Amino acid sequence: MVVLGISAYYHDSAAALIVDDKVTAAICEERLSRIKHDKSFPKRAIAFCVEYSGITYTDIDYVVFYEKPFRKFERILKAHIFHAPKGFKAFVEAMPIWLKERLDMKSTIMKSLNKLCQQKINWDIRFVEHHLSHAAMAYFTSTFENAAVLVVDAVGENATTSLFKAIGGKIECIKQQSFPNSVGLLYSAFTYFLGFQVNSDEYKVMGLAPYGDLRAEQTQRFINIIKTKLVSIGDDGSIIINQKYFTFMVGLKMVDDRVWTKLFGIAKRDTNTPIKAEHKNLAAAIQCVTEEIFLKLVAHIKSLTQCHNLCISGGCALNCAAMGKIKASGLFTNVFVPFAPGDDGGAIGAALAFHTLASDTRFLSNVSPYQGCNYENEEVEKAIKDEGLEFYFAQEDSLYDKIAVSLSHGNIVGWFQGRMEFGPRALGNRSILADPRAHSMKERVNAKVKYREAFRPFAPVVTQDDASRFFEDCYSPFMMSTTLVKQGITLIPAVTHVDNTARIQTVTNVSNLRLYQLLKAFEKYAGIPILLNTSFNVMGEPIVCTPVDAIKTFKASGLDILVINNYIVKK
Repeated sequence: MVVLGISAYYHDSAAALIVDDKVTAAICEERLSRIKHDKSFPKRAIAFCVEYSGITYTDIDYVVFYEKPFRKFERILKAHIFHAPKGFKAFVEAMPIWLKERLDMKSTIMKSLNKLCQQKINWDIRFVEHHLSHAAMAYFTSTFENAAVLVVDAVGENATTSLFKAIGGKIECIKQQSFPNSVGLLYSAFTYFLGFQVNSDEYKVMGLAPYGDLRAEQTQRFINIIKTKLVSIGDDGSIIINQKYFTFMVGLKMVDDRVWTKLFGIAKRDTNTPIKAEHKNLAAAIQCVTEEIFLKLVAHIKSLTQCHNLCISGGCALNCAAMGKIKASGLFTNVFVPFAPGDDGGAIGAALAFHTLASDTRFLSNVSPYQGCNYENEEVEKAIKDEGLEFYFAQEDSLYDKIAVSLSHGNIVGWFQGRMEFGPRALGNRSILADPRAHSMKERVNAKVKYREAFRPFAPVVTQDDASRFFEDCYSPFMMSTTLVKQGITLIPAVTHVDNTARIQTVTNVSNLRLYQLLKAFEKYAGIPILLNTSFNVMGEPIVCTPVDAIKTFKASGLDILVINNYIVKK
């Protein structure tokens, strides 16, 4: 059975293909279109998945979309009626799009697919509930037979938080919370007020939060305002949004700037203006409240399911600081966050959920994050020569030592290997790597390579077998949770955040052999099997996909060395 999974039309469109009970290819549209957070129909992603998997379009048995559009439309319609006449402008703008293409999504997908393959095929198109897509992505890519599954995001069709119990390949929803009472939308409101972009920059708020002072009177006042004015938090982690202070229900903005300015006593920060102490404290306040909600939610789902394993998915699972707090709480023996818990991962999740129902096949830990494009040496060499660059081809037995020495001398390396990662994290195949031992390296990579805000932290990648020497948590294969750097460890300042945490990625010789070998080689020269690892892109652009993308970024940034397969290019 061949199943094509699709997520599209809101943000982070993607496609995934299951062939003969295996995920054979998956890719986000943005990597191919080069449009950050591309929400369009993922025609390039679908074409790649079909070509890479060696099938034809007529081989596809089912096309599965990651949510049920009619239910979402019903929620939007009810919200506008309930709040009328407020939000009339947003309603007028939204309706033509819904009436033209989203209300009859089956027809829209059918036309888009036929246009793509230039054939007239009567596709069998199915729809999976949004939160079930998220839950399936987490559960079916974990190693757990039994698990509690928590899904938290902005909003699906109507659900904002869902609690599932998964046993023996069956996923059952046991409790849900509905719009507008949303942890994701609450956090996004602060993302907006702090001058960042909603549905894109929430991670910046998380990264800014540790710079705030939780003990400060201002921060405590902010926390008190959030918990007494904006949201009521139940002992079970459920929340009730005070709609008086929000406009996202029907408006084009998250909040009324004037109302929040009066409420918090600070003005909305304009994008690209300096970040002040008050902004750091407000970020710290909402992060603190969010972590409190998450901890109550996981305690509640533990009491309901009595499971020892927890899977977490949905866009809010990308809050790796909160995920770290959950792991550190010890409430569950094992906590798993998949490599793509957001809407892009919904393409894989929808396909897995439907495939499991249709074939009664249990997916168990056989889904790799490395599902994208790879390039043969001939293609790489041609791309380098076309740009007029000089290169050196290193033999396998010398490649890792050569690059390790360069890294230990302070060079910043663009590392491009094998199949591209799926999801928002660079997991060692499309990465920028650097020596984590120098205090100045964080500033240098932020300013000269990534061209991004100075407060943004970087992640360490470490060999799995050595992680416990440096970090409290020693298992994090997808860089999805933060952990404390062990007391007394001062060797890695470039990847240690101001609160002494790090968002680690742990690597084995099975999960990523080439990166593992590079880490072991670096240890010979630097004394530690740890590198700074960040995504191979500059701010505002998707992670590089092709050798041409990599060369373009190499030439336009402060990278010192580019390594594609075994080809080494230096400036």
